[in-house]
Amino acid sequence: MSDLNTVAALWWAVIFSGLYHGLNPGMGWPLAVSAALMERRHQALPKAFALLATGHFLAMIGILLPFSLMFFLVELELEIRVGAGLIVIAMGIYLLINRRHPKYLARIHPARLTLWSFLAAMAHGAGLMLVPIFLGICAIGAEETGHLAAQALMGANVMTAFNVAAVHTLSMTVAGSVIATIIYFWLGLKFLSKTWFNLDLVWALSLIAVGLFGLYSAYFGH
Repeated sequence: MSDLNTVAALWWAVIFSGLYHGLNPGMGWPLAVSAALMERRHQALPKAFALLATGHFLAMIGILLPFSLMFFLVELELEIRVGAGLIVIAMGIYLLINRRHPKYLARIHPARLTLWSFLAAMAHGAGLMLVPIFLGICAIGAEETGHLAAQALMGANVMTAFNVAAVHTLSMTVAGSVIATIIYFWLGLKFLSKTWFNLDLVWALSLIAVGLFGLYSAYFGH
């Protein structure tokens, strides 16, 4: 029962991290609003979010897949989880020190939303935030299956990586779509320009918090 509660909590963490990313303007929902307003077509809004979601999903799976492929080394489970937690903490500290946004994001044409979304997620460490949660889910599976063949365990973790990336991206898209729709249909671009909010500090601190959670769960969790 405790494992069931733990895995449920971890999947909720995947969902809430997606909602959090979706609400963050740094993940692109203002670009979707701007695209729809410039084209003056309602259809441009879901199209823009489809492109943003594609880029975000590719960034998530690009980070999670390498961890899923090496997680079959069960003997190094603790080391991998601790290393992942330290990487996430380091990324958060780096973003606390360096508040400047990557200049190359400004050079990408607004029409290339998939590329922009992919690079923005990578630059902000969005995928890294999922790693400790993902490894926690895989650890539950590893305990349940024991010493299965490496290929079978690795295949299960690869599927888990795709599921985590998909659930997270869906949550992000829902949250971003809701706020973008409200602004597009009722509040307008003028409201957007006046109420732009910056979550850089919160984002960096949340990375550090997730990294610490990863270390805690690796040593004191399952």
